[in-house]
Amino acid sequence: MPLMRMLNRLSGYVHWKQGLECLGARSQHTAAHSSSCNYQLLPDCLELKYGGLVMHFDYVWLRDHCRSASCYNSKTNQRNLDTASIDLNIRPSKSRVDEHNLFLTWPDGHVTRYNLTWLAQNSYEGQKKSAMQPRILWNADIYSSAEVPAASWDKFMSCDEELKNFLNNFLLYGIAFVEGVPPTLEATETATQRVSLIRETMYGRMWNFTSDFSRGDTAYTKLALDRHTDTSYFQEPCGIQVFHCLRHEGTGGRTLLVDGFHAADTVLQRTPENFELLSHVPIKHEYVENLIEHRNHMIGIGPVLNVYPWNNEVYMIRYNNYDRSVINTVPHDVVRRWYLAHRQLSTELRRPENELWVKLKPGKVLFIDNWRVLHGRESFTGLRQLCGCYLTRDDVLNTARSLGLRA
Repeated sequence: MPLMRMLNRLSGYVHWKQGLECLGARSQHTAAHSSSCNYQLLPDCLELKYGGLVMHFDYVWLRDHCRSASCYNSKTNQRNLDTASIDLNIRPSKSRVDEHNLFLTWPDGHVTRYNLTWLAQNSYEGQKKSAMQPRILWNADIYSSAEVPAASWDKFMSCDEELKNFLNNFLLYGIAFVEGVPPTLEATETATQRVSLIRETMYGRMWNFTSDFSRGDTAYTKLALDRHTDTSYFQEPCGIQVFHCLRHEGTGGRTLLVDGFHAADTVLQRTPENFELLSHVPIKHEYVENLIEHRNHMIGIGPVLNVYPWNNEVYMIRYNNYDRSVINTVPHDVVRRWYLAHRQLSTELRRPENELWVKLKPGKVLFIDNWRVLHGRESFTGLRQLCGCYLTRDDVLNTARSLGLRA
């Protein structure tokens, strides 16, 4: 290499290095990279570019999420580090990166190793791009075309793989069936306990009812029921509902199912401002029962759509026009816009193409995600006897995760 070119290149390197040092003095940041990632220590956070994401991590967050043996018990998966003891102005004194990990040395000499993939998965930016739970939004044609198989009672009760397939379908669509179940309350209870714990409510543990109006609820009649979610008047509505038609000596009575998340997503795509209202304005639902044997007064408060704020993913819809109480939680200059938004959601929920009609029969048990899928029924004649229960949602998801499913 000619001497002059070498001197010029060396001079350029010196000027570049001096400039970087000056920049570091002004903004107090350090830049580094490997072949797979780049990062820099900014005054208030660490910026990491990895896996197609540009992520930002607060230094307190990084110290709090150290997974070293002294800070985290890997056997119990619990934090040992006292978060309240971390200096809120902490920042690392040293840093380096290799192909798979970021290493930070803290002022007291403690070294934390972070797996880069773990950081990407647990970053705010990563969470914004991913769903908490896998799902397939559906209308009647989409669900029918998928030909989702029902679980077989015998295999369901004895084979974990059959249970896993059942739960996978339930997570994807919000509904799932078990066929071949003996048409008794006892067998229905056994099937539900294979999935989760039964949630006892004011309706009891397992309920077995006909249209005798024994409770102060339209469900205990022969009338048609519009699409709705149950227990909207609970502060935490029941997560899963189970239905088993033990017998029906008459006509009608088909069950209506509608994917509430599909309807909500349509509102989000077409009118984001309406989605925003439905996911932020709190509404009261109320259940008042004044019978000789049953006296109850339940009030649940929450928006129609419950969403994760970082990605607008809906995790619960609370929709029940029968039980919606007086709207006194919305100022007058908002309430009309709320009605318009509610009307749009109702229109989507009532589109015929979104209605899946199912005839329940003895032996066929239906599991419904009550936080997602609305149900109803057409009117009927004759004696129709149903049994069922509510399940605790956390325990359903726990069963799914224990079988290796993402839930």
